[in-house]
This record gives sequence, C-alpha cells and structure tokens, in this order.
Amino acid sequence: MTKIDVVKIDCRKALQDFIRVPYIIYQDCPQYVPDMESDICDQLNPKKNTAFEFSDIQPFVAYRNNAPVGRIVGIINRKANKRWQRRTVRFSLIEFVDDKDVSAALIDAVAHWGQSFGMDNIEGPMGITDFDKEGMLIEDFHLMGTMSTIYNPAYYPRHMEAMGFEKEVDWVQIRIEVPQEVPARYSRTAQYVREQMGLKVIKVTYKDVMKRGYGKKVFDLLNQAYEPIFGFSALSESQRDEFLERYLRLIDKQMIPVVENDKHEVVGVAITMGCLSHAMQKAHGHLWPLGWWYLLRAMKWKHEESAEMLLIAVRPDFQGMGVNALFFDDLIPIYNRYGFRWAETGPQLEDNVRELSQWKPLKPQFVKRRRCYVKRLKIEN
Repeated sequence: MTKIDVVKIDCRKALQDFIRVPYIIYQDCPQYVPDMESDICDQLNPKKNTAFEFSDIQPFVAYRNNAPVGRIVGIINRKANKRWQRRTVRFSLIEFVDDKDVSAALIDAVAHWGQSFGMDNIEGPMGITDFDKEGMLIEDFHLMGTMSTIYNPAYYPRHMEAMGFEKEVDWVQIRIEVPQEVPARYSRTAQYVREQMGLKVIKVTYKDVMKRGYGKKVFDLLNQAYEPIFGFSALSESQRDEFLERYLRLIDKQMIPVVENDKHEVVGVAITMGCLSHAMQKAHGHLWPLGWWYLLRAMKWKHEESAEMLLIAVRPDFQGMGVNALFFDDLIPIYNRYGFRWAETGPQLEDNVRELSQWKPLKPQFVKRRRCYVKRLKIEN
C-alpha cells in the first residue's frame, strides 16, 4: 500500500499544489467550471478574507509519491457553532483522485484537527460562509457546472458513504425555460402587491450601493431572511464590504431587482446574473492574459444561453405575500431581451416547501441534487 501524506499548507509550493489538484482530476471533464485561482488564494489568506475574524481555517494537501492527489480545507466557524449550539468542524474545497486511501486521509486530517479544538462532529462540503460553494453533487453529473456551485465526479459520494458519513441535508436546484411572456399568475399578483401594498421594484446603481446605504440594506435583509436556514451565520460588516468590493462591479444591476415598501425599506432582493460557465472554462482560472476578455464578453456583449438565479431573499414579515411575483414580473422580460433561453437557481433546501412551490407556474425541472454529509467524532483526550 502506497503511503498517503497529508500536510498543512505552510509555504508557497504547498499552496500551488493545492491549486493544481483540480487540474489533475478534471483535465478531461467538459462539465467542470474552474474557480479563479486568485479567489482561492484570497479565501485562504487571513489578510484578504475577513471570515478569519470568527473562524479557524486550515487547508491541507495530500501527496502520493510526492505528487499532489487531493486537497481539503478544515473550517471551524465559531459564529455558526454558537448560533446552532454545536461543536462542528466543516470541510470545504475537497478534491481527491479515485483512491479511498486518499479521501480517508484527507477527512482524517480535518477530523483530527477539529478534535484538537474540541469538535465532536464533521460536516461538509460547507463553506466558510453560506455564500461560498456548498453541497456535494450526488446526481446529474452530466450537466454543466456553474461558477457558483460545486461540481464533482460521481465517485465522490461513494467515498463519503464508505467512510461512514450520512446525509444531513440535501439541496436541489430548479431549472426553468424562460417563457416569452410573464405567466398570468405572476403578473396579477405583482399588480396587486404594487397597488394594494405599496411595493415597487427599483434598480440600484453602484453609487446607490456604495454611497447611499443600499449595500447595508440588502445585506441586513439577507441576514434576516436566511437566519433560520440550516448552517447560516450572519455576515459581518467587514464581510459585507468585502463581497461588495469583489463582486458588485461584475453583476449587471438590471438583473438585481430590489423591492422597497412605501417607507423606502428594502423588503426583498433577487440577485441574478448571466451564466459565465463557458467563459470561466476558457479563462482556465486566470484573468491574464485573456481571461478578462472572455468574462467581459460574456457579461456585456455575447451572453450565454442561461441565467443564474443566485439567491432570492424576502424579509420575514413579507414572506408569502407575493413579493416573489415582483421579481419574476421584472426579470422575465429582461431575460428575454438578453436572449436567455433558460435559468437555473442556486441550491435550495429540499424541505423548503414555500421556496420551491413559487416556481410551479414555470413548470420547473428539479436538477443537481447535492448533499451535506455529517459524521460523529470521538473527542480526543
């Protein structure tokens, strides 16, 4: 049996090996969408990632015969553990060749690291925050991945089950064909909430978000809307500023409908964007020399055929009152104007009946089931 060595990342070479692992695993996979290498580096850098303020984060690389064959990140999110009254170590960014010794060695490394902090269970794939990629793909491996979700080979779930992991939660994604007209149910409801409830859709500019307080309003809303959802921990002000600085300029503001009431309070937001999967594949993880051009072209001039509906959030006291109809009434004409033929949501918890039922008039297709696995740990003395 070949020995597997798992080491903590503590030098530039180990970090480079960490980044190289997906290129080994997905070199012949047409569905895989690579991350930007700079984003991965920033995520693991305490000087660039404000989540280190409330999290312990440790990346590892697995070697076999001195060649990198796997990677993983261990995360102890102290804020989430306090919120959910748990002692959980999360694993994230896990990748491994089809060798059960490699996957077991990676999980053992995070488990032992977590145990040294007194953690008694391990779960994942989960992000540092709920806006990171989460959930291991367990179905529909033939479908194209996206820049905002995990893609992994079909053998990954088999490895997890062989190690004694069990299902904690499942997410599903919704895929819809974009209709030529807004379905009557949505248009009627949208008209009602505008006239009877005084709600309206606005489109904010970069200046609105950065200078006029809308960034804070939107992230306050996200914290309220997602507070009861599995694994959530509230985003801090520094995280909010980090997200806005990194992503705001990339997204077409016409595709982000914000719903206000007559008091100018933000009660709902939908964050969507054109799909960048093919552009990300062409960029190969780098903005230079030509990655920036592929991304800019996909965002500005030559849209891909689909849109990503990253998230929808409605303030708790307005949920179930027709706010979602305003989003669809606004977005469907825009999607048609941009030439999007279909759209896909981000992962949604399979038991979130209210969230899933809103798609019924659009004849949704449920795709890409993904799973968070969990396993109990013995506390080491």
